[in-house]
Amino acid sequence: MDLSSAVGIISGASSGIGLATSRTLSRAGAKLVITARRVDVLNDLAKELKNDVVVVEGDVCDASLPERLIDSAVQKFGKLDFVFNNAGIMNVGSVDELDDESITSMIRVNYEAATRLAYASCKRFKKQGHGDLITTSSILGMKVRPTVGVYAGTKYAMEALSESLRMELAGTGVRVMVIEPGFTSTHLQDHWSASQREMLKSITQPVQPEDIARAVLFMLEQPSYVVIPRLLMVPVEQQI
Repeated sequence: MDLSSAVGIISGASSGIGLATSRTLSRAGAKLVITARRVDVLNDLAKELKNDVVVVEGDVCDASLPERLIDSAVQKFGKLDFVFNNAGIMNVGSVDELDDESITSMIRVNYEAATRLAYASCKRFKKQGHGDLITTSSILGMKVRPTVGVYAGTKYAMEALSESLRMELAGTGVRVMVIEPGFTSTHLQDHWSASQREMLKSITQPVQPEDIARAVLFMLEQPSYVVIPRLLMVPVEQQI
């Protein structure tokens, strides 16, 4: 894909990986529709980026958001070439610590909302005969450890969904991919307790959001006859 003429959607664009990827893809020439709940951050980001940017305030759990994002891209730029399905949350804890809301919120955001955006995007891409869908999974989408079972379950589910869609849409011009970050320096861990942070104390240099952003760019820039179904990027010190 030639990013200098591409149009894409990025969810979870107000922080972390989504923010870094918005900057990286904009520098590569892409025109973007960015979305998150914090519209003030999105507006500041839009002012910062050089290329055309459309801000769509929204909660990914809103069932109407995927179509609003797609409509915004097509109305403003006339087309849609890729979607970075990135919004997510991470709550960790033992069976005694995680409450129902912590559990169900991860399922709503990481799987239900991500699935809606994936299907809406793929329907559009299949109809037009081309398009790239990249979903942010995790190393915990292929491995698991204690106290992260629900989060890992949502990521395992998105891995399964993405692989099924990749196979279903093979030969249609639609590429479906996932990126699997290891421990990355984002706000996902901001609310963790000291004991929860202890799990990652051995990692002195986590992956940076900008590292993941470069990987997303790499996946998009592959020739149309190549697809990277899964890309794992972890700190060299991560043992899981």
